[in-house]
Amino acid sequence: MQLNGKSVSRETAQKLEHFAALFQKWAKTINLVAPSTLNELWSRHIADSAQIYQASPGPFHWVDLGSGGGFPGIITAILLSEHQDGWVDLVESNQKKAAFLRVALSETGARGAVHPIRIEAATAKIPTCDRISARALADLDLLFDYTAPWLVGTETRAFFHKGRDYLSEVEKARGRWRFDLLEHASAVERDSVILEIGDLKHG
Repeated sequence: MQLNGKSVSRETAQKLEHFAALFQKWAKTINLVAPSTLNELWSRHIADSAQIYQASPGPFHWVDLGSGGGFPGIITAILLSEHQDGWVDLVESNQKKAAFLRVALSETGARGAVHPIRIEAATAKIPTCDRISARALADLDLLFDYTAPWLVGTETRAFFHKGRDYLSEVEKARGRWRFDLLEHASAVERDSVILEIGDLKHG
């Protein structure tokens, strides 16, 4: 199987296919993503989510915020299983979505755990990590409020999916924060990017 032009093993492909089947089943009763995008599960959600891991491959410890239907957290956790190392802590306060995420991890053998708590409480439970991800969660300024305990004064890097208006979010965030920024063009959605953030500082 190819994801964004990069090969994954047969075993990983089977795990992704099993996740997709689980997702379609649960999405009939739980609003995991916008219903209008269900028919684009592989391109709009799975391949798009895989870009996060592909932007920083390796056996890292990830924290995925607002994991929702598992994007990108479950996809990262499945791709990490090729390493037999690394981990994803998925933070999702919605109990029904958290239940789905637990089943998805269990049935795919992905490398992760679910924390059904609010993001503000997550740093007490998960004090450190190597990488942070979030997709369709909040604007950049608010994401920095959420992630500052992990990012400020550390080597941790964050990866955020953003749409075509991302430059205005970056400009707004620079009013309160200083940070290193790398832009990864989306291989899936035109005008979208993955923002890689490092060396976050207040003010």
